[in-house]
Amino acid sequence: MILGIDIGTSVTKAALIDRDGTSHHHASTNSALITGPNGHVEQDLDDVMDSVARVAREVAHAASEPIEAVALTAQGDGLWLRDAEGAAVRNPLSWMDARASDIVARWGEGGADSVTDRVFRLTGSGVFPGCHAALLAWLAEHEPESLEKAAVAGYCADAVLQRLTGEITVDASDASLPFLDVRTREYVDEALELCGIANWRHLLPAPEPVDATFSLDAAGAELLGLPLGTPVSSGPYDLQACSFGAGAEHAGDGTVIIGTTLACQVFTHDTTNKPEFEPAGMWLCTPDPDLYLRVMPSMVGTAGLDWLLSMFQLTPSDLTRLLDESPAGANGVRALSFLSPAGERAPFVDPLARGQFTGLTIASMRADVVRALCESVVFAARHCLEVLGFDGELSASGGGVRSSAWAQLLADVMGRPIWIPHEAQVGIRGAAQVAWKRLGTPVDTDAWRTQRTRLDPNLDAHAALEAGYREYLADLAAARAQWNRA
Repeated sequence: MILGIDIGTSVTKAALIDRDGTSHHHASTNSALITGPNGHVEQDLDDVMDSVARVAREVAHAASEPIEAVALTAQGDGLWLRDAEGAAVRNPLSWMDARASDIVARWGEGGADSVTDRVFRLTGSGVFPGCHAALLAWLAEHEPESLEKAAVAGYCADAVLQRLTGEITVDASDASLPFLDVRTREYVDEALELCGIANWRHLLPAPEPVDATFSLDAAGAELLGLPLGTPVSSGPYDLQACSFGAGAEHAGDGTVIIGTTLACQVFTHDTTNKPEFEPAGMWLCTPDPDLYLRVMPSMVGTAGLDWLLSMFQLTPSDLTRLLDESPAGANGVRALSFLSPAGERAPFVDPLARGQFTGLTIASMRADVVRALCESVVFAARHCLEVLGFDGELSASGGGVRSSAWAQLLADVMGRPIWIPHEAQVGIRGAAQVAWKRLGTPVDTDAWRTQRTRLDPNLDAHAALEAGYREYLADLAAARAQWNRA
């Protein structure tokens, strides 16, 4: 069995995964988000490592047989600066951080000749405030001493890996955004120059080979309570790991993850960087050199719903009831769910994107408002998938689909079946699947794919929601024009 660890933005989870894909002995613990003015969101690497140690030790203690390897997956983006020994030279900057919003807005000026568009044409990935490009540029401008102290500018997963193994490296899935040519797996120096951070190129480690594994050193073994030399696999990062864990693996397969944010992604063999696309989303390497993952990681998701429920003094357990109390179309209430202070990053990038509700009257009920917000999140998912050119099988995971009504809403809006995995820890499951392949003993992924439930759409509801989706697109176009005038 494999000990899988998923280091999320605010929760670290672990589980033991058997070769048949089943998980045992789950553990989870919170890690802190440090928020400040102007959209600052940071973490404490030592706090994150403490969370990794707690869940790993709890799960490993319950293992009934030897652990073959540790499989890591983690939140992506952000900026995790460390020295040669793995100590943080400053608090890691979260992917949620908005301090570089002005820089991204400036890069977006100039239309097809803007920095944003030119970087996108080079790498196939957009830039947003919480990505490496923007955060490195902000530090270069405001805090160059932190960059001067650093030996590596990495991500969460490789920061944890360095503390466990002593190795400085990065998984290609993390490194893909925003400087990597995913076809060659090499950094594009022109993209760094366009962002004004070519002087810090030496902080970016070369991506590890697709079959790379590492070993726990003495400090890592002591931290996790495992034998010295236990193999460690790091990556792919959580969005991609969730796709594998949910059963998507073939070109054309798509995955929707309704979590803190909304991630929509499609596997492809296509190596064309289409210039007609808006400069948004991600083009990621996978453990298969001939397979790529196109991702639209929208900032909308359950975080906005949690905010709204708390405003109404409700809890997520009330969600299914509320969705049942309001019909498709939410009795005329419509929403745009761009509630992140950092704006939006997919399927378009706009740091000024903001949420809205329209169609409210004194007859509107809180169930209508909640349903309108949920519908807008699912409309955003469909929008992302259409931009990605999705045409295969669709899997869904994340906290949002634990609500049967919200899962049904996704199927109804898409007008096609969705597949929901039985196992909740899909990220850990996907990381374990990749780890076994790297160890040279791949699992039967077709058997793993049978551990899912098919949810068919209600075609009458789909017809009613089709008009709502068209209204959503029109509302979004009008809002974008307004944001650009602000």
